[in-house]
Amino acid sequence: MTVTLIKTPVDTPQDAQDAPASQACSTRPERRRARYQRIAKAALADERVRTAGRLAVRHASYIAGGTKVMGRRVWDSRSSSRYERMIRAAEAAGLLEEVKEWEARAQSYRAARHRRRLDMLQLMIQAPKAIAFATTGAAGTLLMLGILLAWGSGEVRDVLTPIETVIDLVQLLAFLGGVIWDPFLFAAPWIGLAAVWAVGRHQHTAPQWALPVSARTFGDAITPHIVVVAFRDLGISALRKAIEGMGDVGAAMLSPIKIAGCGVEVDVHLPSGVSTEEIQNKRRKLAENLNRHEHEVFITIPPQPRTVRLWIADSGALDEPIGASPLMLDEDITADYYTGSAPWGQNLRGDAVPVSVFQRHILLTGLSNQGKTASLRALALWLAFDTTVDFYIADLKGVGDWRGFLGLAQVLIQGPTDDHVAQATDMVEWGVTEMQTRIALLEESGATDGVTREMARTDPRFRPVVLIVDEAQVAYGCGAKSEDGRPYGGSRATSRYFQAVKKIHDQGRAVNVTIWEGTQDPTDENLPKRSREGNHIRGSLVLGTESQAKMALGEAPVDAGAAPHKLRRGKDRGTLVVAGEGIPLEAGESSVTVRTHFISGEDALVLTERAKARRETVATVHQLKVAQPVDHLADLAAVVGRENRVRTTEVIHRLKARNHDVYEHWNGARLKALLAEHGEEPGTLDGYPVVKLESVERALERRAEQLAEAQ
Repeated sequence: MTVTLIKTPVDTPQDAQDAPASQACSTRPERRRARYQRIAKAALADERVRTAGRLAVRHASYIAGGTKVMGRRVWDSRSSSRYERMIRAAEAAGLLEEVKEWEARAQSYRAARHRRRLDMLQLMIQAPKAIAFATTGAAGTLLMLGILLAWGSGEVRDVLTPIETVIDLVQLLAFLGGVIWDPFLFAAPWIGLAAVWAVGRHQHTAPQWALPVSARTFGDAITPHIVVVAFRDLGISALRKAIEGMGDVGAAMLSPIKIAGCGVEVDVHLPSGVSTEEIQNKRRKLAENLNRHEHEVFITIPPQPRTVRLWIADSGALDEPIGASPLMLDEDITADYYTGSAPWGQNLRGDAVPVSVFQRHILLTGLSNQGKTASLRALALWLAFDTTVDFYIADLKGVGDWRGFLGLAQVLIQGPTDDHVAQATDMVEWGVTEMQTRIALLEESGATDGVTREMARTDPRFRPVVLIVDEAQVAYGCGAKSEDGRPYGGSRATSRYFQAVKKIHDQGRAVNVTIWEGTQDPTDENLPKRSREGNHIRGSLVLGTESQAKMALGEAPVDAGAAPHKLRRGKDRGTLVVAGEGIPLEAGESSVTVRTHFISGEDALVLTERAKARRETVATVHQLKVAQPVDHLADLAAVVGRENRVRTTEVIHRLKARNHDVYEHWNGARLKALLAEHGEEPGTLDGYPVVKLESVERALERRAEQLAEAQ
């Protein structure tokens, strides 16, 4: 048997040594690279290295940027590029007349340049002859001077003295030039480098991160260049292309920048293809491009088409307090409901914002703990100094914010419970009854212009009545029901509080009965649309969303730039965006941002004590003694009986006989209003107004259906 031995290859010690060596060779560059990376990271972590790097980048950028600026200036001075940029800017802005004007200027410049060049060519042709004539004339003049000198001195050699003097002067100048020329040639590049460095430094051509902290443009003055660059970098393609097409004259988009209070104001005319809505949606980025915080830039829409108006605050200015209220500073201050205005605060421009509350319903809203109660109370504190005004107040928070009006207000309800809501509802319904009584009195007297100032001053029946409901969302959201089954809250026709507020909104103004409401977090549930739209002055503190802002102020002011949802929660406490009547607005604007004077609870007590000293003592009650509810519709059905038609005058006579105290001032108009509340109206018979039995029955059925649905 033959045995064959097969040798298995075995690594020799040399092979074993070679493998690690080759692997070591392959990993050596990686180790070297990793070591360099560690060294670079360590160097970059060193503040001295970063400072040196910023220094190098900064000065290199100054030189490069300054060279670019100087080159552009030289090119502009030697060419018509400036006029071409102006033409492009005017075209982008759609200003055809300016396009024609700049084209004419460019043509005039080219013609003048052409004439200069022709004159230069002509000068080169005429130069030799001119030089020969000049040389001959100068030599002749010097020779004549020499002859005169020789004649005077008697020395013939003096004839050449003037010529020799000129030659010596030329030699001296040549010597001085030879001495200065070499140092000048050596210094010229450095002088040029220093010049372009200075230009770059002045134009801030270095990046922001490379500048010293003290020189960075956070909060710097707003210039046309900064505004144009901020718009260019908004990320809107059409806007960027239009501005780049204008070259460095994008400032043609801008109106003059005007100082406005603690900031500046400028109108920006947008190029074609860019909408104002796009700019409004980029508010935060625009503010950052302007080196401001978002709350320091406000965008509104002026009357001009395709234009936005910017108000840009000085950095940090909006965080400074605006000072004490004039109510605290002037102990002799007075108020006049009819002709005066409450000193409420300041607008963003720093101008005082007076508010006229004459026959105006007011709604203030916002998130919790942002100054709503203090803002509403500040108006009431001023009005308290008019001794003819009566206050009826329901504070549904119940923490004592309105306690100073104890002894000043006719009614002061304080508390958040359903019982307090019922009392507040009774108070507002009393206001409705008072309003209807005054309307009846006016109709009896034949007055057609409502309650005038003279009537209110002389007739106590027409004294101004201001109903104030703070935290009104508690009333709107109350689910409790009264004895007749109607809920206090809600937004349906069966809601007692809502219906009372709506009636006052409809007719109270003409007879000096107004209502002011303060509410939180406006929604359709806790602030019905019909109620919020009945107010003349609508103000909002900080809110969470744009939809809430539209509920608080209306869609038109928000679409025009009003942005309470952009205010800062906690930091902008007491700052309101206000729209409506009675408050001064800039031309073309639908809202104003007001920084209200803060009056603390202790200061409010001081003011109310001062107001009480000027008024007659008031025995404030904490709930109205409301008579048993009167069902007007049931009384109407009772007096009509089963008669198909009853004359209106006879119906009123029967109602007064049934309950004289309630129906003493009723007339045909009041009876018509009662039927209209239930969708009916009086009829006529032989030309006389009558109440039809079928109308009364339909009204009763309709009310029964509404109550059934509510339950």
